[in-house]
Formats: sequence, structure tokens, C-alpha cells
Amino acid sequence: MHTYNNKMIIRLLTLSIASTILVACEDQKQHKPWLDVPVQSYKQMKILTGAVTDEKGSVVDAKIKVEDSTGKVVAQTQLENSKNYSIEIPQGTTLPIVLTVSPKGSEEKLIAVVISSAVSSYDISPLTTKIAKRAKALGGYTYANMVMAADSTVGVPDANKTSTGFRGDPTKQYGGWH
Repeated sequence: MHTYNNKMIIRLLTLSIASTILVACEDQKQHKPWLDVPVQSYKQMKILTGAVTDEKGSVVDAKIKVEDSTGKVVAQTQLENSKNYSIEIPQGTTLPIVLTVSPKGSEEKLIAVVISSAVSSYDISPLTTKIAKRAKALGGYTYANMVMAADSTVGVPDANKTSTGFRGDPTKQYGGWH
């Protein structure tokens, strides 16, 4: 679970840093979106993989469907006794696409949004669901909205203020012990 959280935090930090740089460099005189990414599509069939987790842990029995931006189902699969999925996305599918997981026995759905044709591994969790919902509230599943949603959804401490992150003389940490 630590490895999953660390990978997710690294991915989200990368998105956060990118959004900060892009916002800082934005030309205030332009009226265009601050981040214009061309529409992407899969030039050939693409296999997406990942793991599905919820608040309780691994989701091992669920339906997964993939919809394009028009709501058309382009692919679907089933989780059976494994949290890991693999799903084929047809050639020509235009991004963004939404992966929706419907766990058996639960009304709560999990979602993840694919906005880049370069990435093929997407874990689906309550965090990805929260980011997707935030992006949709910002106006839709654009690259810019996904970056802003990730940045505003993940809380990262400003600095490591614990003694476990301290290197050096412990008597000088926090002004000394005397």
C-alpha cells in the first residue's frame, strides 16, 4: 500500500509542479485557456492496466466500463478475484476517456480519467474519483482542469517537520533542548 501511495503522490506532485510553472508563466493579456493541449487519440489499439482499490482495500469483483467524451461505451471488462485489470481500448478512440468501476454490492462508483495517450497504467481509487469529480466541476476533463483538480485535491506538507527527516545534531533542531 505504501508503494501505491508513494507512486500516486509522485504523479500528483509532478502534475502540481507543472501547474504551478504553467500558471506562473501565463500571459495575462491572452484570453485563451492557459494550457492548450491538442486533442489526442489512440493511433492503434491500446491496453490499459492498473489496480482498483476503495476505502476498504482491494476491489476484486466489479465491472469496469470505458466511455469516450460523448458517453459512448468503447470497452468493458470484469474484475474477478483480482484487483488488477487489463482492458483494450480500440484504435481511433479520442481522449479523454473515463474508466468507471462498479464494485459488486456497492452503489459508490470509482472513476479515473485518461487524458494522455502516452500513459497506459491507471490505478483507480477514491483519490482518482475525487480528482475526476473536481475536474468535471471545473468545466470538464481537459488537461488543464485535471492538473488544477489534482493540485487542489492532494494535500502535501510544506516541509518535513518531523525528527525522522532531520539530519545532523539533534540538540540544534528546533532551537536546541536547553
